[in-house]
Amino acid sequence: MRLLLAEDDAILADALVANLEHAGFEVETAENGAVAEYLLNRQHFDAAILDIGLPLVDGLTVLKRVRASKPAQPILVLTALCDLEHRVEGLNAGADDYLTKPFEFPELEARVRALLRRAQPGSNSLLQAGQLQMDRDARRATIAGEPVDLSPREWSLLELLLSQRDKVVTKEQITQSWSGEAGAKGEPAGSIEVYIHRLRRKLEPSGLSIRTVRGLGYLLEADTKA
Repeated sequence: MRLLLAEDDAILADALVANLEHAGFEVETAENGAVAEYLLNRQHFDAAILDIGLPLVDGLTVLKRVRASKPAQPILVLTALCDLEHRVEGLNAGADDYLTKPFEFPELEARVRALLRRAQPGSNSLLQAGQLQMDRDARRATIAGEPVDLSPREWSLLELLLSQRDKVVTKEQITQSWSGEAGAKGEPAGSIEVYIHRLRRKLEPSGLSIRTVRGLGYLLEADTKA
């Protein structure tokens, strides 16, 4: 996925580029609003991260102009202005999402991925089976309405199993789903089995179970004992 990052703070921009590239994105940068507007109008980007306080042309003006020329362009706004008036102004100008500084990178990444999912034709942020529901945009899982505490790897594993329900998910697919996470490389071979065991325990009230298909992988299905 190709992103445009429009941010005039060079230190912050460098840090975000490094983290986004580590997460698997291709990133183009713009240090002012004029360059951001030029790039967005002439190149394809799957999403844009746009700082409001850009020099030359402010981010809000860029947002309005790009939204007029490219109505479907996914745009996330970054700003140090956190009051309600500015949030409403940014959203009304055409922002798809709004994140105030300072922020943690995992939240930025989650919001960008949510934008990308919503931009895909026929995408659906909700996954549901039995008593289990996953809201991928809100990054929230519940069983019978009660929240389920999941680690990042447990979340990725459950999301993969649920999206491929009644299909065998291989260990290679699981490893690939973890590839963008810090610490994923170099995990011991038994780590997948550990996370499967933990997830089985957490899914017990849901009416779902994870079946091991020997030599192939794992299968999420209705628990026949439920």
